[in-house]
Amino acid sequence: MAGAHAELQDDRAAHTGDHRAAVTAGFLGWTLDAFDFFLVVFTLTAIAREFGKTDAELALTLTVTLAFRPVGAFIFGLLADRYGRRLPLMIDLVFYSIVEVLSGLAPSYWTFLVLRALFGIGMGGEWGVGASLAMEKVPPRLRGVLSGLLQEGYAVGYLLAAVCYFFVFPRWGWRPLFFIGGLPALLVVYVRFGVKESEVWERTKHATWGELGRGIASHWRTLLYLIALMAMMNFASHGTQDMYPTFLERDWGFSPQMRSLVTGISMVGAITGGLLFGLLSDRWGRRRAMILAFVLAVLVIPLWAFAPSLALLVAGAFLMQFMVQGAWGVIPAHITELSPDSVRGFLPGFAYQCGVLIAGTIAYIEAVFAARTSYAKAMALVALVVFTVAAVVAGLGRERRGITFGEGVG
Repeated sequence: MAGAHAELQDDRAAHTGDHRAAVTAGFLGWTLDAFDFFLVVFTLTAIAREFGKTDAELALTLTVTLAFRPVGAFIFGLLADRYGRRLPLMIDLVFYSIVEVLSGLAPSYWTFLVLRALFGIGMGGEWGVGASLAMEKVPPRLRGVLSGLLQEGYAVGYLLAAVCYFFVFPRWGWRPLFFIGGLPALLVVYVRFGVKESEVWERTKHATWGELGRGIASHWRTLLYLIALMAMMNFASHGTQDMYPTFLERDWGFSPQMRSLVTGISMVGAITGGLLFGLLSDRWGRRRAMILAFVLAVLVIPLWAFAPSLALLVAGAFLMQFMVQGAWGVIPAHITELSPDSVRGFLPGFAYQCGVLIAGTIAYIEAVFAARTSYAKAMALVALVVFTVAAVVAGLGRERRGITFGEGVG
């Protein structure tokens, strides 16, 4: 009896260590992915100046990156459902790390544009594979809070980009920042030796490519809803983040250090909100937590965009990202729960990145609109519309909170 009890404890400890390693890998992968992406956000005006381009033209490189993310999600998502989660994740990490370093060596605007498209492929591949691997391993009762932790790797990446921008850019310019962006390649070692393959995938995997294709096609309604939901989620995040440093420079005249400080503080709010709303979603439900976050975000818009003082500006930045990333903290758990077991490597990630593609023009639209009015007015209007529609779309969907993966029909 004592031996059986000890064996059960050993199994639980191994399972706990396994899901921690998977969440850590997913978190770090998404952190470094976001870090690399937001380096362009912070250095947008400097790169534009060096290449002799406008803000809108450089904002187009952000749009191109977002537009190519579905390609990565398609390729790596299919590989994840056919060959397992770990190998595609490792290949993807190496790929986008190399592209990021090459971005720092780009001799011209057009070379930079092509490299950012390639980076979009790598960025698009990471989230779906990493999220499916992590969410399939964590206990259902902790899925919401660990979902918030996983997703806020994005905010941590933004924060790290702000810190590096603060210290590196004033001394050495924008190019060395992209060399630092090659660090994700080192994460491959951790994934290789520290993370085990998903047991859910091993039990539900398809035997052939044809079988996988038919499995994906049979769930087209779920895919369409997830694309609609993720389009609104990406409008919300990219609409409040991508041009925000430019807003601080153009409307407030902030130095690089002040821009990185304010955005850094906003990312502290994002991390806190993601964890809190992820936890709330375990208790109140996924959709309720998301709707609450968006309703509160609408109330924060005046403070966020039209603050009359620096202190209120900082408060608005913190609260806005607390709410936006609060809603996002629910997403990894919510959309992996909505996705059937046998296509979970593909469906959430591809839907996510198709949503990115739809929302990818938001930075360009805001830059064009701001040229005629101001960044404050452009971003406030976008936020009001997006938050309202996002709350409606979240409410129209269904919910499968706390289901056990690997026991349903895939």
